[in-house]
Parts: sequence; C-alpha cells; structure tokens
Amino acid sequence: MDLAEKIKHLREVEGELRGLNRPMTQMEVVKAMQEELQASLSQAYLSQLEKGKRVHLTASSRDLLAQFFKVHPGYLVSDPPDYSTDLLTDMAEDSDRLANWLAAQTTEWATEPEVQNFFEHLASTPDPRRYLALFDQLIYLPINALEEFVRMLNPHNENGAD
Repeated sequence: MDLAEKIKHLREVEGELRGLNRPMTQMEVVKAMQEELQASLSQAYLSQLEKGKRVHLTASSRDLLAQFFKVHPGYLVSDPPDYSTDLLTDMAEDSDRLANWLAAQTTEWATEPEVQNFFEHLASTPDPRRYLALFDQLIYLPINALEEFVRMLNPHNENGAD
C-alpha cells in the first residue's frame, strides 16, 4: 500500500470512528487537526499526497498526521513493492502442520518440564492425531478416576509416564 492509499484509508476509518458513516473530507481533516492539535496541514498538501503528486512527507507532517490519526509515524510511508501483509510460510504445502506444531511446542514449553515432556512424547508417536482424539474423550472423565485407571495400567510408575 502506498502513502496515498494509506491516507485515504485513514480518512475513511476516522470518518467511521467519528460517527460520520463516511470518510472525512480533506477539509474536515484540516479543520479537525487545527481544532484538536492547534496545528494543521493545508488541504492542497493533503490532496497532493493522496493523488501521489507528493510521495514523501516531511518529518513534521508525518508526526502531525500520525498524531491526528493515532497511528505510528512509521505507518505513513509507502510499503516496498514486494511487501505483503499476508502471513507467509516457507514450509512445504504437503508438510504435516501438526507434527511441525508439536515439535515447536517442545522448545516453547522448556520452562515447564511436564508440559514439554507431553509434547515430546506426543510428537514422537506414529499417529498423534489418534492420541489427541482419545485425550479429547478422556478429558470428560473425573480426574480421580483417570488417575486410578493409569495407576492400574502402570503400577510401577507413579505419574503414569513410561
């Protein structure tokens, strides 16, 4: 998105936020800036920016627009030509998202060994989806009954892990 599109978009959003149900006009922006910030840009300058006749802002103009529209001043520059706001991944399309997510969780939960251990074991199983489906069913059992069941299956291990 270039600077011209961003300013037009900000006028649209500001008009909605102010209850106008339409974009603010350039003149309304100029007047509101003057009333609210005791400083303003000219309507002609805003027009040149929106038409792309001016592609850069002075630092003071950028700060004033950012303050008025309540955005970070860095927003008020044109994005590079290949810039995208879409989230992209370099992972192959056919990769197993669950396996990748589980592997990431093993490091994410390093400060909580029980949770980390769970994710490590789940990630190492041949079919973690089946385990998750069973865990989904087990969650409805009373925890005391589930603990007793695990103790019966594995009486040598107090917490039920292998």
